[in-house]
Amino acid sequence: MTDSPKRTLSPEERQAAVDRLCAHFARDAMNTTELERRLDIAYAARTRAELVALEQDLPALRSETSPAAPAPAPAPMASVPVDPARPVQESDLVVSIWGATERKGSWVPPRQLNAVTVMGGTDLDFRQATFATETVSIRVLALMGGVDIVVPPGVRVEWGGIALMGGVSTPERGTPPAPDAPVIRISGFVCMGGVDVVERHPGESARDARKRIKKDRKARRRLASGD
Repeated sequence: MTDSPKRTLSPEERQAAVDRLCAHFARDAMNTTELERRLDIAYAARTRAELVALEQDLPALRSETSPAAPAPAPAPMASVPVDPARPVQESDLVVSIWGATERKGSWVPPRQLNAVTVMGGTDLDFRQATFATETVSIRVLALMGGVDIVVPPGVRVEWGGIALMGGVSTPERGTPPAPDAPVIRISGFVCMGGVDVVERHPGESARDARKRIKKDRKARRRLASGD
């Protein structure tokens, strides 16, 4: 039986075409916008001819005749440096009751930071902080209040508390931190409040961070799924 370019596509053919387009992108044969355009067409295609047309103007892939190698695991991102020579407090207390408190800019986080927030808000920004310990423990008590925590890439975040009629969100990571990355370990009790941990680059606005995260999430979904 001859292979007609108009026959119905199988899931395997569609995924193979998507993989080849990604390989072309990795070889700088197209930019991000063009890759997204062609991927949209590939996912919507119904015949083999539509897939063939997507690669007619692209150079041949030298690896097409050999089995594709598995994608390498993402390399851990560089960790934030820890300076154990810096003087550091054992503990500190931040209280926000019917008000707002913030820690940002250049500061040295203590080994344990207690944050009490009652019908108020607490902002902790670690992007310009100097870590003097490998682990910073944050114990929160949030009652009808919110604790917003901003961390730079390369810091590991762990949550181990209780949320009752409240919410806790931690950063979504595409690349794991390095094994020696400093750890921010959050625990405590949240009731009718929230703890929101976001990852942002130094100088990056909240809006730009949301756009970057959305773009990264979309790219990972497209590379992981052929639907």
